[in-house]
Amino acid sequence: MGEKGKVCVTGAGGYVASWLVKLPLSKGYSVHGTVRDPQSGKNAHLMKLEKASENLKLFKADLLDSNSLTAAITGCDGVFHVACPVPSGSVPTPEARIPHYGTFRTYCVRLLLLVPYIFNDHTFIPHDQTSSLSSHQVEVVQPAVKGTLNVLEACSEANVKRVVYVSSVAAVLMNPDWPKGQVKDESCWSDKEYCKRTNNWYCFSKTEAESEAIEFAKTRGLDVVSVCPALVTGPMLQSTANSSSLVLIKLLKEGYEELENRLRNIVDVRDVAEALLLAYEKPEAKGRYICTAHTIRSQDLVEILRRLYPNYNYAKKLRNIVDVRDVAEALLLAYEKPEAKGRYICTAHTIRSQDLVEILRRLYPNYNYAKKFTEVNGGEELSSEKLQKPGWSYRPLQETLVDSVESYRQAGIVE
Repeated sequence: MGEKGKVCVTGAGGYVASWLVKLPLSKGYSVHGTVRDPQSGKNAHLMKLEKASENLKLFKADLLDSNSLTAAITGCDGVFHVACPVPSGSVPTPEARIPHYGTFRTYCVRLLLLVPYIFNDHTFIPHDQTSSLSSHQVEVVQPAVKGTLNVLEACSEANVKRVVYVSSVAAVLMNPDWPKGQVKDESCWSDKEYCKRTNNWYCFSKTEAESEAIEFAKTRGLDVVSVCPALVTGPMLQSTANSSSLVLIKLLKEGYEELENRLRNIVDVRDVAEALLLAYEKPEAKGRYICTAHTIRSQDLVEILRRLYPNYNYAKKLRNIVDVRDVAEALLLAYEKPEAKGRYICTAHTIRSQDLVEILRRLYPNYNYAKKFTEVNGGEELSSEKLQKPGWSYRPLQETLVDSVESYRQAGIVE
């Protein structure tokens, strides 16, 4: 047994959870990890971690089967509940799909489907997609709530000293009654009725699960601390891309014609792991903690990436332009040439709006140039002041971005 005790990490093979397995191992803990299949190649990276051979044990478990959790949790001093179902869009029937489990916002096979939800004005399910409550209860809500309560029940029976529950800023942001312009802190909760009215089932499920966890802790005398991370980026330990990493990957590869210039709250996956371990180790930790590091607009994020990695296919808004004098020449040419017939497109240069502005700014720096990224309402500022007080700090954004892209390259996701 590790000299610092034994902890359990649910959904150990996922993005955040993999780093959370790695960090306690490096600090002398023994770690139990729950996974759907300990023999799956998806979890092979865990056994390659330093000290894993002697201090890591994987357990087959299903969040909806409370008995399967007992073996993993028994004998542990602390539990990190990271595993959570992730929405894949509307579900036509309750039986249509089986939930996949993993860690915060990143761990289902249907990864590509989640990315549009993350920044659609905090709408995690697109407004034009509707489905029955029963479908989302089956895929998202019930597993999140029941799975969390099953974990807490097993923790209570095993006399675990502390549970750290990984929630999400999804349980913070969806509150239309919060004073406009006021930074959201831990006292802000997503409005569950508002989430249901707007089809935000992921936000609803995270809010419901976290509030149920807190209520369970009160009634059963269990020490539960929750941490609410923002968009998690940074290097991957697992071999396949998770959905929050796809936010950056798609910025590198998709070459969007136009990108909404909204605020994004970002935190490094390694800093999330540090925050979770801090929440476990600090006796004075209590309640909930928002875990975010950087607030940045899409345009600024793209420009940092472009400066670091100029050869990727970044978002662009292309303009086709032509000089008026050249148009006049073209018109006269079309008249004078006997062979001219039909129609002719008259364009000369294709240029991104931002590049056009930069050329003008360089030539005539004193003018008041318009921003050419699409500006949108929305985007919330969050505060992690409470989490920083006990000693949490975060990496510079450039370090996170560089390490993210390099890990994508190593995984063969981008060239």
